[in-house]
Amino acid sequence: MPIQAEYIWLDGTQPTPLLRSKTKILPDFSGAITEMPLDEWGFDGSSTNQATGEASDCILKPVFQCPDPIRGGKNILVMCEVLLAKDASPHPTNTRAALEVVAKRHAAQEMIYGIEQEYTMLRLDGSPLGFPVGGYPGPQGPYYCGVGAGRVMGRDIIEEHTQACIDAGLKIAGTNAEVMPGQWEFQIGPVDALAVSDQMYIAHWLLHRIAEEYDVVISFAAKPEKGDWNGAGAHTNFSTKAMREGYDAVVAACEKLGTRVLEHVENYGHDIQSRLTGKHETAPWNKYSYGVSNRGASVRIPWQVARDQKGYAEDRRPNANCDPYTVTRLILETVCD
Repeated sequence: MPIQAEYIWLDGTQPTPLLRSKTKILPDFSGAITEMPLDEWGFDGSSTNQATGEASDCILKPVFQCPDPIRGGKNILVMCEVLLAKDASPHPTNTRAALEVVAKRHAAQEMIYGIEQEYTMLRLDGSPLGFPVGGYPGPQGPYYCGVGAGRVMGRDIIEEHTQACIDAGLKIAGTNAEVMPGQWEFQIGPVDALAVSDQMYIAHWLLHRIAEEYDVVISFAAKPEKGDWNGAGAHTNFSTKAMREGYDAVVAACEKLGTRVLEHVENYGHDIQSRLTGKHETAPWNKYSYGVSNRGASVRIPWQVARDQKGYAEDRRPNANCDPYTVTRLILETVCD
């Protein structure tokens, strides 16, 4: 029986790329799904902000594949890089290629990551799910990790998405309701830089695809609702082998992140200044700090890491709309170079 392979890639939309996908029909394969041989494929880059009409072809290069939990059977999801048709070199929008170079250079450091992806569910009119039509709910407080009608919205989507990630074999580590109504989080990791980024984008695609069935829009905007509401981030936990063996390496990594502050912030997602204000559990975008158990710092050292004198640190600055390929690359370069 033929197999459906959903080829997924990032387009050239600015300031934040969108996910695109299309389906390739393949002959049946008797081996493991994750070992199914996949060919490169083409697409019309002039329709995705990645090419002009007179030279529109771009190439999709498969880099990660997993079972498709929506279609089931032997069908698969395929994360792809985008290449230029003229010479098969990485397209300018292909941030994964740059990460792969850095990841190979620092393989001996054994850096692993866990990303906490926050997002907001919106109605089709753009208002957050759970906000009264034309109005506002009660102030934030009872919604974080809440339970019960009036406090939690969209749980049916969460349950379906979580199970889909598990069925796809992704390293999903948990989920929770966030501080604002209609705002949620899931975590991917701990795995290496390429794996956490590939799997995060597959998880994004699954979330969008499942929310389609409910007429719900998934927003990764940094500040989806102005006013006294938390923004949405992608807190990035990271750990080298040395950090997992001793506390001095944890402190040294935090110190190093303070040497390239603006370079990181400028590449941590669109509209970051509206989120990193110094309020709502953030540090100011232009001031760097780190501390134990401090959610108002740029980088947090968890309490148990200080207790155990080894472990990891959490960069709290990346936006929900960040590119994990870029975020993990910058952390790897700054900490390990």
